[in-house]
Amino acid sequence: MSSLNLAQAPSRTTAAIDLQQKRKRNTKKRIMAALFYIGATTLVLVWLIPVFIAVFTAGKSMNELMSTPHMWSIPQEWTWDNFAAAWTRAGMSRYMFNSFMITVPSVVGTLAIASLGAFALAFYRFKLNHTILIVFVAGMLIPFQMLMIPVFRMSDSLGLINTYRGVSLFHISFQLGFCVYFLRNFLRTLPFSLIEATRMDGARDLTIFFRIIMPLALPSLAALAVLEFTWIWNDLLWSLVLLNQNRVMTVTQGLANMQGQFITNYNIIAAGSILAAIPPLIVFLLFQRFFISGLTVGAEKG
Repeated sequence: MSSLNLAQAPSRTTAAIDLQQKRKRNTKKRIMAALFYIGATTLVLVWLIPVFIAVFTAGKSMNELMSTPHMWSIPQEWTWDNFAAAWTRAGMSRYMFNSFMITVPSVVGTLAIASLGAFALAFYRFKLNHTILIVFVAGMLIPFQMLMIPVFRMSDSLGLINTYRGVSLFHISFQLGFCVYFLRNFLRTLPFSLIEATRMDGARDLTIFFRIIMPLALPSLAALAVLEFTWIWNDLLWSLVLLNQNRVMTVTQGLANMQGQFITNYNIIAAGSILAAIPPLIVFLLFQRFFISGLTVGAEKG
């Protein structure tokens, strides 16, 4: 009996050591998870500081704003009249309408043309395939500031100054390179046998494009739609170059024009900035379930 107990003693000791090591690993995992969440929460709060300052500024009256040395302090008396003033008196309603009239056609046009170009570069076999792709990528490397004067002169000669279509056309042309490259990388992850099998069944290329490729490319298209909407909505450069009349100015121009020469109503500007941030936020929330998956899948294969 005593010999049996002596034989079981090492196994019990080993089990105790394994249990202790497992507890240590679990404790380490909990500590690492806690540190991760604390760090992530801290980063989010730091990133939200400008948002909090904008909300606090928009909730203050001009008298309180000028008498308070700290812009980040909570308003003593909340007032929401600044949002109404920004919407009506500052003209944010008109500016946001103009931005929608430019952004929506630009996003739709960019995705439509880029998807066709990406389909051709991904599945057609022709001699200049990679050369055309390199041209698209090289176009993204050109600083937009170098093109300001040529774009203005060409737009002026074509009668596109102070028009929605003029700004939309240039947004489409300048965003095509990135969108074609992004979608082409995604389409290259699809098996080519899928296209060949559909062609053997008698389907034409447009049928394959609309019935097979577009449904599969929906996550990438949604991710691109969010990115393009945000970039074009927040653009100021081409609006300054191509729009100089108040009736067609975008929301970014409207916010820039709210700054006065001698005094600036920062509370109204803050309220206008919050109003301008709402449409991109809504677009992101609508497409968020496609956003991460679309970006990840589209970058898997070059």
